[in-house]
Amino acid sequence: MTTQQPIKIGLIGANIHQGWSPRAHLPALAAHPDFDLAGVCTTRQESADEAKAAFNAGSAWDDYNRMLSDADIEAATISLRVPSHYEPTMAALRAGKHTFTEWPLGRTTEEAIEMANVAREQGVKTIVGLQARANPAVAHLKNLIADGYVGRVMTCHVRLMREGVLSRDSGRTWQRDNELGAHTLTIACGHTIDALCSVVGEFAEVSTVVSTQASTWHETDTGNDLPVTSPDNILVSGNLQSGGVASVQIGSTPWAGSGYRMEIYGEEGTLVAVSVDSPQLQSVSIRGARGGSNELQDLTPAEELHLAPEIPSGSPYNVGQLYSRFAASIRGQSNGDALPDFDHAVTLHRFIDAIRQSSDEGQRVTVG
Repeated sequence: MTTQQPIKIGLIGANIHQGWSPRAHLPALAAHPDFDLAGVCTTRQESADEAKAAFNAGSAWDDYNRMLSDADIEAATISLRVPSHYEPTMAALRAGKHTFTEWPLGRTTEEAIEMANVAREQGVKTIVGLQARANPAVAHLKNLIADGYVGRVMTCHVRLMREGVLSRDSGRTWQRDNELGAHTLTIACGHTIDALCSVVGEFAEVSTVVSTQASTWHETDTGNDLPVTSPDNILVSGNLQSGGVASVQIGSTPWAGSGYRMEIYGEEGTLVAVSVDSPQLQSVSIRGARGGSNELQDLTPAEELHLAPEIPSGSPYNVGQLYSRFAASIRGQSNGDALPDFDHAVTLHRFIDAIRQSSDEGQRVTVG
């Protein structure tokens, strides 16, 4: 636990009845010793007051520009629908606030680049919500690879299969529009492939399939059947910069999904990680074998990788882990772990562009 004064932070997008904030950001910040939830903001004063009372925030606002003008607030979190990230993020940056914006950073790569450029100009610390890499198990896998547990990585595979896309209420059917930037390719694939790359390194080139298998969604509260342009199945194969080969399969399927599995095979060992869902959301169990043994043994992340033990388990936990890294960065205490800042977000946006390009052109593409 820190002995320093908590960092005063304001949360934009604090509606406690829907979205990601009540599932993750609000409980994480309310419990985090490194932060003081100094302000919450929604589009209506009534709902902001409700969030303030529920999570013991310092103030409630219905205008994020007014909240950001409060000199006592040092940092801001933007937890809104992807199409709404740009304007409040730019406002936070221009107000000189250290800024945490959910992933995807922007609706487009161009938006992400502009935000990253302004952050650099303003000299503030930034972080994007790629919390899977802060999962203690994923961080442990990264350290095991770096320490030579499997030797040279020869091949690896990650799979995430989720259930349920054919019917949604009208509060979520907006995600059917590919142009709005919030779908299986950007979110489920973005989080999953970022976690893989944090462990084994970046891709050099890819050959991909990006597919929309569910062409309509049923809107449950209106009874309408709506056309879908967002992708729901992604296949990626390619070469890593280190020389190994890798494959990724991400799918949103109508019926029971099989969860998450990452497999890494090297010259000297094997690592396998499994979870009921993405490591951005859930805890992950690890097993490994090395030194001539073909029997996988349970492996436990080192205690020091649990940066936020005070945070509730489930969805808030890995977000809290990311907030611990954010606090260390703001205080100039980063321990060398790569922080997923806005520049990193641009790199991942460009990687997703390369995945799209390869699928659209039907050919292998170099990852920039």
